Amino acid sequence: MNKQSCEISLLAVSITYSFLLILPAGYNQARGSSVLSEHRDSLPTQVRRPLRDIPRSVPTPAQDHPGNVFLLGEEAAIELPQDKCAEATHWQVLDEQGAVITKGLLDQVRQTPGSRIIIGRLGIGWYQVEFLDPGEVALGWTTATVLARLAEPVPQDSPICVDSATSWFAPNDPLRQERFAQLAALAGANWIRDRMSWAGAQTKPDTFPENTTYDSAATLQARYGLKVLQVFHDTPKWAADEQLDGDRARGRFPRDLRVLYEFCKALARRYKGRVLAWEPWNEANITAFGGHTIDEMCSHQKAAYLGFKAGDPNIIVCWNVYAGAGTPLHAQGVLENKVWPYFETYNIHSYNKPDDYLEQFVPARDSACGRPIWLTECGIALQAKTDEPWSELPPQDELQQAKFIARSYASSLFAGVNRHFFFILGNYRERGIQFGLLRKDQTPRPGYAALAAVGRFLVGAACLGRWTPKDNPSARIYAFRCRPDGLERDVLVAWSEGPTSWSLPKNLQTEAVYDYLGRSLSEGLPAKLNSAAFFIVLGKDAARNLPLEPPPSVSPFRSGKASSIVLQLQIPHTATDLSQQAHIVAPKIDKSIAIFAYNFGEKPVSGTVNVEGVPRGWTIIPDKWEITLDPMERKLLPGGFEIDLSARNSSSDGWIKLGGDFADAGKPALAFRLIAK
Repeated sequence: MNKQSCEISLLAVSITYSFLLILPAGYNQARGSSVLSEHRDSLPTQVRRPLRDIPRSVPTPAQDHPGNVFLLGEEAAIELPQDKCAEATHWQVLDEQGAVITKGLLDQVRQTPGSRIIIGRLGIGWYQVEFLDPGEVALGWTTATVLARLAEPVPQDSPICVDSATSWFAPNDPLRQERFAQLAALAGANWIRDRMSWAGAQTKPDTFPENTTYDSAATLQARYGLKVLQVFHDTPKWAADEQLDGDRARGRFPRDLRVLYEFCKALARRYKGRVLAWEPWNEANITAFGGHTIDEMCSHQKAAYLGFKAGDPNIIVCWNVYAGAGTPLHAQGVLENKVWPYFETYNIHSYNKPDDYLEQFVPARDSACGRPIWLTECGIALQAKTDEPWSELPPQDELQQAKFIARSYASSLFAGVNRHFFFILGNYRERGIQFGLLRKDQTPRPGYAALAAVGRFLVGAACLGRWTPKDNPSARIYAFRCRPDGLERDVLVAWSEGPTSWSLPKNLQTEAVYDYLGRSLSEGLPAKLNSAAFFIVLGKDAARNLPLEPPPSVSPFRSGKASSIVLQLQIPHTATDLSQQAHIVAPKIDKSIAIFAYNFGEKPVSGTVNVEGVPRGWTIIPDKWEITLDPMERKLLPGGFEIDLSARNSSSDGWIKLGGDFADAGKPALAFRLIAK
């Protein structure tokens, strides 16, 4: 998705905020728990590495209840919006269906600015609070939600995560940043995704401003027990490609990968302990974020990985995430470029329907090379009905967003996803589409309550499989092993795209049933399924009584060691065919190929680079280079190519493959596609 309107030019800023990870009021001292691995359920034993637990306890709302979010049993008190409701005489609370839950008078509270009205101890759910005049006309309204208190700290390996872009949604505003962190933690999020501008974090080659919005956001999010994933996707003007102008240059990877390496190294050192994972670009495969080919993405990935690891060997380096899940050509490019030792999670995005995930994620399952798949943006596009800055959704679309959430998480975890980040926590409109779970003032839409329900019932979830009843193929029933309310249980997530009758096998005993907003269904299993998923809590191992289809297998783990030598192709950006992941060249014309070799190691190296594969009818001159590189040196490998015009319609796939051998420094690889036009 193109979310550039969210970007804010952030240069040197001054925020005085402590970087100490002090737990806030309302948090207990972090309880000790077993050291877990972020990869424990995805990687073979020999490559599992422990990631220390971060300080985390059971979250509780701040005293002022930001966002009007309360826990079950608390007395809810809502601040009266004085600017809109001077003539209001009474209030009423509605549920998501518009039914009146409770009401009261305003006479005693309007006299004091900032006073709160007590609306009572409400049940779990989402509510709209209206302020009415004597004629029952609503003069203003706000929203609130009541959540269940988490029974235990969120497990360190829970798949329930959220994208917040906190640094951009609350630039230089630590109070608002803190509220985002609080609300994400209360919803049961494990990881939270932020945004960074490279130009804002490094204004000059030797200038990294102190106390930026990124620093305060990282500190606050870590303070609230959230694991922070950070991403950047711009190049500073001083590092941008001189062949391009303006925004296009800043939207492309830097030509000199040494600049990227040094930036990533500095980031890893500066944010050590606060930012635990990095995506070294966002959606580079689409024109909105540079329009890069897979070979460019692979060379960029390798340099970024080596830089991050030089700054902090324990940092998690993610794949520079796709818009979408990648195509078969992307998957082939990852394998041909032998890039799997340079990423520890394989990151994708999706704005498709949940039923599409299984097929959409096939290329990702093939090219993840056994690494965990992280879905770091996943949302639903719904048209806003009001103008900015509020950009409200119609009530029916708010419910559509809320109903989407459980379906989306359940479907993605079955399709092979290891961490799922909903897009997006804050109020965000793009080209008329509203994506946010929160409104402009950080009060909730129903989708926030739905996220918290997923955070409660799919906490620590591992997918066991799905069951499609033979007599009801429209039913969607997914089974998980998780820890709802702190107890290890099997949980079913069930829905249908259209109303349909259904039943569970008679030998399957349920412990409890909850709806998509987390409310207990005292009457038990509904007689019909519909688009609003519900959660069925079973005893541990009870799901074995269902004929479950197992989740699809992922590609086997590919071992390998990252080489400190990186090869890079450079061709003018105007000569690119993204649909073919290829660079366009003229047939039967000699042309220089700009292939660079970099040494990101600490010692001088010598070795060879060889042409290992070319399309039929093509030649590379020369086909071998001997090269010596000092540490942090880059050298151009001179060469040219000749293309036989008759080969244009051959069966060749167009890949040119290079391989190197630099002894202990490793065996670098580079593969790229050329199309003769």
